Amino acid sequence: MICDNLTVSPSGRLLFAGQDTVELAKQYGTPLYLMDEDRIRHNCRVYTQAFRKHFGPGARPLYASKANSFKRIYEIMKEEGMGIDVVSSGEIYTALQAGYDLGQAYFHSNNKTDEDIRYSMEHGIGYFVADNVEEIKAIEAEAARRGIRQKVLLRLTPGIDPHTYEAISTGKVDSKFGSAIETGQAEEITVYTLGQPHVELVGFHCHVGSQVFAEDVFERAAVIMLEFIADMEKKHGFVTRQLDLGGGYGVRYVESDPYLDVDTKVGQVAAAAKGACERLGIALPEIHMEPGRSIVADAGLTLYTVGTVKQIPGYKNYVSIDGGMPDNPRFALYKADYTCLPASRMDEPRTFACSVVGRCCESGDIIQEHISLPESVGRGDILAVCTTGAYNYSMASNYNRLPRPPIVMLRGGSESYVAVRRESLEDLCRNDL
Repeated sequence: MICDNLTVSPSGRLLFAGQDTVELAKQYGTPLYLMDEDRIRHNCRVYTQAFRKHFGPGARPLYASKANSFKRIYEIMKEEGMGIDVVSSGEIYTALQAGYDLGQAYFHSNNKTDEDIRYSMEHGIGYFVADNVEEIKAIEAEAARRGIRQKVLLRLTPGIDPHTYEAISTGKVDSKFGSAIETGQAEEITVYTLGQPHVELVGFHCHVGSQVFAEDVFERAAVIMLEFIADMEKKHGFVTRQLDLGGGYGVRYVESDPYLDVDTKVGQVAAAAKGACERLGIALPEIHMEPGRSIVADAGLTLYTVGTVKQIPGYKNYVSIDGGMPDNPRFALYKADYTCLPASRMDEPRTFACSVVGRCCESGDIIQEHISLPESVGRGDILAVCTTGAYNYSMASNYNRLPRPPIVMLRGGSESYVAVRRESLEDLCRNDL
């Protein structure tokens, strides 16, 4: 199994977080997002402990909300002592509804609207991660109107290609995000920000990409950012208090994906950062990173009911499910890999080569191609798609006017509860006039 919260019962059924997925499908219906609360908490604690161990007590992981944002997740982050990053007023509103202290939140985005800036300041946002000079001007104006001094970090691009999907590679010089160190724009925005009376520059941020396994990507980013920090201290007397190295550690979607040991990786980044600081003669800033996918991905599993099984002799076979790209668009976007399992027939040989496809009127509505299921697969079987806790619910849509699935949380090996209810047909027309 690709994750240790997946097991098989003596009767040949898939168990997730110790619970029978076929029974859960009967109880809650399909499509169904399952989330393993114990796994989420475990992943939070792995990061928190690694940061304290390798970077010291001031260092902190921040949960990247865009991976999966709903009220219960913010309650868990609050209970686990995690900071958060948010990218919209919608995520801020959701965090507030969960009682999360926005003073512990970092607001990202390359194009925050004036309303975003007003709304987040009104509710006490801790930090903006500012992307450009125009944003600094807008933050300065709103902070001046309120008579406050707003803390910000500047997002910089260190010029690193993490060799990941092009669409989720964000650290190169020509990225839409941040100010490039290489072109001199990073220094320009730093100097400009230091001159603003209602903006308090506390540090810098970078993010090189997502689903990163490469051995030294974060180490290289840390060194480049610390060299820039040393340069700003030497030239302009600015002492950086915080350095946020972003997120992006990869997770296992299929057997060929490597296992990533968080404690080891954080230790390697810490060694590189401390070595750079010693060489450069500067103090180590308070280090942050922003795990999102690696907090929630393997805590998620999606269940579907099989409908049509179509065989085209000499060509290919299709197994259709009652969900698809509206609840998981990642294959359509990235050709993303997933592990698909016959939840109700785990003890049978898997020799039926097929593609798992969704119910939408769209040829690109594919969950996964070239997988193997039992020859007996048929209507009414339960199919599980693993590692769906990140960027499934958060990217879900109502395409083809399909209601979005519920999120059911699992904990303690036997307890389940609804965290997000299933959308109804009435919900689809709720905003129609």
